[in-house]
Amino acid sequence: MNILILAGIALALAVDAFAVTVGLAFSLSGLSRQQVFRLAFHFGLFQFMMPVIGWFIGENLIKLISRYDHWVAFGLLLLVGLRMVWQSFRGEEDRFQNSDPTRGWSVLVLALATSQDALAAGFGLAVLGINIWISALVIGLTAFSLTWVASRVGPLMGRVFGRRAELVGGLVLVLIGFKILFDHLRKG
Repeated sequence: MNILILAGIALALAVDAFAVTVGLAFSLSGLSRQQVFRLAFHFGLFQFMMPVIGWFIGENLIKLISRYDHWVAFGLLLLVGLRMVWQSFRGEEDRFQNSDPTRGWSVLVLALATSQDALAAGFGLAVLGINIWISALVIGLTAFSLTWVASRVGPLMGRVFGRRAELVGGLVLVLIGFKILFDHLRKG
């Protein structure tokens, strides 16, 4: 797989974690080092695990859909990307009801919520026959890194930037889906 495409997928998937961290850092007037580490660790770990789970599910279904795999990958990326775009226009909800949303169940729920798209991406990677371990590592490290960056810029950016980041991430996934479809149709 082209490293630029993998980087694009990783960045697009990490924008949810980025947006949540920006929102947390903004609403809490900054995050401590421990809070940043907990968020980055959990977001990175879940972003690593979910594509692997999706890939294993996809590996078992490939024989059934091999004639239409490019359409499946396109459809999944389109759905995930359009969902991210749609969510970027929704109003912010008060997701941070606990005093410290980087602890306990709160951080696990946030990590799960920000990594659901990675499950579908993992399925798409399986359909394309991509090495999941390298891909998942890049996706997880990207989420970890962007979470750390977001914790530093969050107090400066506010909620508007977080929604725009999710919009850009969704559009990147849609464009990658079209590229996969275009490349396959051009070869076929």
